[in-house]
Amino acid sequence: MNTVYSTSEPGRSDIDQLTEPVLLEFGTPWCGYCRAAQPLIAAAMADHPGLAHIKVADGSGRPLGRSFRVKLWPTLIFLKDGVEVSRLVRPESSAPIRQALAAIEL
Repeated sequence: MNTVYSTSEPGRSDIDQLTEPVLLEFGTPWCGYCRAAQPLIAAAMADHPGLAHIKVADGSGRPLGRSFRVKLWPTLIFLKDGVEVSRLVRPESSAPIRQALAAIEL
């Protein structure tokens, strides 16, 4: 699990070309909802140590977040073969995160 939001975001074409399951997380380090979600994400990711986690600092004018129509933080997008399988916005427990992670690793 990544613990730091990257200020350098990959391009959308790079994300679309991924072949492995990926958790793509959008948020900011100062967002209260994002900070509250971190232990939930960590608990869910503990069962999937090899799963890629791309954590992107989002904001106005950031093209990757806009391409995924991110409106609220954190937004977790679960990708398989570069395609969105599911998304969670402001998760309140680790259970739905665990379910979404299991679905992309099948």
